[in-house]
Amino acid sequence: MQFTVLAAIIPDEKEENIIEVAKKAGAGSVTILHGKNIGLKEKKVFFGLTLEENVSILLFILPKKLSISIFKTLKNELKTDDKEGENGIIFTFPLTHLAGIQEEEIELFEEEIKNEL
Repeated sequence: MQFTVLAAIIPDEKEENIIEVAKKAGAGSVTILHGKNIGLKEKKVFFGLTLEENVSILLFILPKKLSISIFKTLKNELKTDDKEGENGIIFTFPLTHLAGIQEEEIELFEEEIKNEL
């Protein structure tokens, strides 16, 4: 089975909703990283403090066959076609080597792929 990483960099407040949507679409576990977004626009300053946007980076390891449908689901949920680009960014990249994935998760993926077919 070939695997892909689906990465979503989203505002913190959307984290729980996006994880729930991804799981309903067939995703298994997720790794969550937290960071700050420094975009092209100058950040707001309030009483001398620069306000930065906190973001969540969600990393899903998915079978290649399942990744596209989950990608499309998240794309629609986040409305990433918004010109402002404030709803987040999602992308995928292939995995060439993988170790440590739980057998239970592989079984879940196999079931989801059978349902897709």
